[in-house]
Amino acid sequence: MRGFARWPSPGTPKEEGKALRASVPRCTHRTFDLDGSRPDAVSAVEESNAGRIPELTPIRVGRMAATPFAFLRGSAGLMAYDLARTPTTRIGTQICGDAHAANFGLYGDARGGLVIDLNDFDETVHGPWEWDLKRLAASLVLAGREAGADEDTCRAAAQDAAGAYRRTMRLLAKLPALDAWNAIADEELVSHTDAHDLIGTLERVSEKARANTSGRFAAKSTEATEDGGRRFVDAPPVLRRVPDAEAAAVAASLEQYVTTLSEDRLPLLARHAVHDVAFRVVGTGSVGTRSYVVLLLDHRGQPLVLQVKEARPSALVPHLATAGLQAAPVAHEGRRVVLGQQRMQVVSDILLGWTTVDGRPYQVRQFRNRKGSVDPAALAADQMDDYGRMTGALLARAHAHGADPRLIAGYCGKNEELDEAIAAFAVTYADRTEADHAELVTGIRTGRVAAELGV
Repeated sequence: MRGFARWPSPGTPKEEGKALRASVPRCTHRTFDLDGSRPDAVSAVEESNAGRIPELTPIRVGRMAATPFAFLRGSAGLMAYDLARTPTTRIGTQICGDAHAANFGLYGDARGGLVIDLNDFDETVHGPWEWDLKRLAASLVLAGREAGADEDTCRAAAQDAAGAYRRTMRLLAKLPALDAWNAIADEELVSHTDAHDLIGTLERVSEKARANTSGRFAAKSTEATEDGGRRFVDAPPVLRRVPDAEAAAVAASLEQYVTTLSEDRLPLLARHAVHDVAFRVVGTGSVGTRSYVVLLLDHRGQPLVLQVKEARPSALVPHLATAGLQAAPVAHEGRRVVLGQQRMQVVSDILLGWTTVDGRPYQVRQFRNRKGSVDPAALAADQMDDYGRMTGALLARAHAHGADPRLIAGYCGKNEELDEAIAAFAVTYADRTEADHAELVTGIRTGRVAAELGV
């Protein structure tokens, strides 16, 4: 190479991955043993409520108490504690950190089309790829049980997710690097994963997603003002107006936000003016964090709604060292979320950025950007394995942006040994989650923890 240093350093990632099987056999991924220091479910929930708005935490607890699957959705930190004590290859990549089955969905791209991908990155970090895959598999078992599927179906969905992950990673490993980076376009996803039973469901979700826009949200949640503008209308406890000083602080933070965007986005935002700010409760795991919606109108009075959402440290960070990985320093949590999302998704929101309000870090994104999602707990039994394969493939595609797919594929191999181990773990962990959920329900009933149910 005419004297040039080789970059990256020479190596055979596939063989390196394959060699890891000696120290971490694929069959060991079925392992899950309770640690004696593991916090009980109520303590874990209370710990994760620290720093949240106290009057909103009963809503969060109530949502988590709805079903075992809902409990899993709100307990990424507790599962990270458990995963840190399971075998890991120490192959790191950008992981979602909360890759449960309800965190995949549709959203709009810059040209009005719909993209399907992972769509929640509050917990994203550089971490073990296995953690995302195991969380996805366990969530599929819980969602299947909630949907009324039998145990064989639930286990098969988890195993199919792992199998699709493995096969997709092997496919990406064989492609030229540039081709692999953008491989498996969304229009090929159903065929690639043999998820044909999902077509009808995906079409219905797509139809709803296309109507899920800022304009529709503004039409339902705002009212006209005397000066020709619009303002939010209180809809407690989910949406409420905020004091002028609080609204002004959020609006002022958009000046910092625009500096985090690509310059070509600035003319678009310059054609809008801020009209109002409100507080809006979101999600299950996110309830109690500070989250605002900002109403902007263009010269024709057409709305653009931005979400300014508090970015807390990832719940996975305290557990990475136990798994043999070091968490990188984070200068701004909103920046962590945004850069992690952009690394994992094929296409990201063009208005994704970050800011600071009253010393707290926030991420900023479009609100109701034609978002839609499949409810995995409402799928028919014959759709569960299709959904498992689709989400497993999407997860592999996302992980391959942060780690060399040859390395992970070398470890995963050709046979189903890893798939079976992940499925066995998923069933065991689903059982554990049901026990944790029961503990939380008992804690609510006995008054140990406050909950507001049905909100």
